[in-house]
Amino acid sequence: MAATARLRFHLTSRIGPDGALREPCHSRVLESALLLTLLERARKETVARSRLTAYLNSHRDSSQPLDRLLARAALGRRTERADLLDVDDFLSRAPDFTGPRKRALLDAVLYLLGAGLAPQAPAPRAFSQRFLHPWARVQVTAVKVILAHAHGLIDTFRDEDVSLLRSTQRTGTVWEGNLLIHLSVLHALALAPGHDQLVTEGIRTALEHQRADGGMPFICNEDTWATAIAGVALHATGAGRPVMERIAGRLIALQQPNGGWSHSEHAQLTDVDCTSVAVEALHLTDPAAHRPRIRRAVGALHAVRGQDGGFPTYLSGAPSEACMTAAAANALSTQGTAQHDMLAQTLAYLTSQQREDGTFPPDWSSSRHHTVFRATLAATAGADAPDDPVQGMTRRCRKLVLDTQNADGGWGQQDGAASDALSTAYALITLTTAGAGPEALAAATGATAYLLTQQRPDGSIAGVPDSIGPRPFGFAIPVLTDAFTLLALGHLTHRVAPEAPTTARRPTRSALPDPTACRAHPGRPAASRQTHETSHRRSHTP
Repeated sequence: MAATARLRFHLTSRIGPDGALREPCHSRVLESALLLTLLERARKETVARSRLTAYLNSHRDSSQPLDRLLARAALGRRTERADLLDVDDFLSRAPDFTGPRKRALLDAVLYLLGAGLAPQAPAPRAFSQRFLHPWARVQVTAVKVILAHAHGLIDTFRDEDVSLLRSTQRTGTVWEGNLLIHLSVLHALALAPGHDQLVTEGIRTALEHQRADGGMPFICNEDTWATAIAGVALHATGAGRPVMERIAGRLIALQQPNGGWSHSEHAQLTDVDCTSVAVEALHLTDPAAHRPRIRRAVGALHAVRGQDGGFPTYLSGAPSEACMTAAAANALSTQGTAQHDMLAQTLAYLTSQQREDGTFPPDWSSSRHHTVFRATLAATAGADAPDDPVQGMTRRCRKLVLDTQNADGGWGQQDGAASDALSTAYALITLTTAGAGPEALAAATGATAYLLTQQRPDGSIAGVPDSIGPRPFGFAIPVLTDAFTLLALGHLTHRVAPEAPTTARRPTRSALPDPTACRAHPGRPAASRQTHETSHRRSHTP
């Protein structure tokens, strides 16, 4: 297909000599509002303030309720949060186990921007650090300090809380590449006596990442996540060995000491999503040559696996998640019979998380079809009999997709939403996995037609923000739309013309499952990645 070739060429041209796919995270209202508020209080950096003000002015009438509320509040406009944002509905898009701390984060942000203070201080469990990874611990601590000042409860935080926040500040470096955490920490330190110079230096560091449109991003980038996703997608569409080897070399250089990968070279915290997709990319490139690296990565996955058979995003002992479990299952499926028992347990957990309508709990993508496609791919590697529960999960996934296709042939992020390229790519993969019937392939024809309408002259694909980080806040890294669409078209090609020659080794069964997202996503956009989910991922953040 000519469209696939153009998209593959476009994505290949984005891979640098070092094997990295690079694209900075785009500006977001949340971080832009937080920085403008800091600058307004300090009355510094006139030019930067003017640029931030212009960026936020362009979002004061955004179609997104949260962006509209944050932009207006930061610009000093009188705002009533209840009139602009249904907080409960917004927070319902995050996993239940994150609820109390995400509500506290939102309360802290709205307080800092002058949008009012919640009538009651959060319950202590909102600040619990049990099973929290380093990013979440710092974010929770910053929120704790901010809300303690807001509610006059200064005695509820300790000297060690402030010390933890101080430890993240280093001139010229954004800790873990996360601007949201960096700015949250600066706001918290600004409330504690004796930190004026540290806050000033932190502001200067943040401004090094101000984007051309005047706004601020959530994270610096999630290039590692995007690179791994691109590797899987390029292989699925017959990319040549040289580009695959460059991508593999980049991933090998970024493997962390524990065997896993983070979403970006700016971060050290590894996650299941990035590790899983990196395993697939290395396996597809040369499983024999990269066996030692893959073995270490599989060991990193084993280390965080839950007793319920599922996988969390970051830390052993944290709640397992369906999307991460599907990602890990796809990675484990590349390892043959050696992981058979663990894969079976993993799929059993994944099956248990599916709802009656075919969806799964929220993940690192704004689209409900994200975990659906990853679960479908995982199921193709682990179900043998028609009455296997995993096969039942697959049927529900396909039914959901078939029942929700829009008239234009595409799919939207949620029920009733307009079609977008990423959601359509996710749905197309679900419809083109092994075992899909004629009805699914007919729907895939409409999906392909829709995707072609989204292709630009340079081969890239127009899309909407999909990655989430921290959940449920969305962010944008557009190159993930290209990668996932290419992956979907690769699946379609192998489904309808399985004997078509390619310029690289033909994908094996394990080449087709793809564990990517958006962090979304975040974290990778996110992710997705960004995916993941990866997205996500999205990038992957607290």
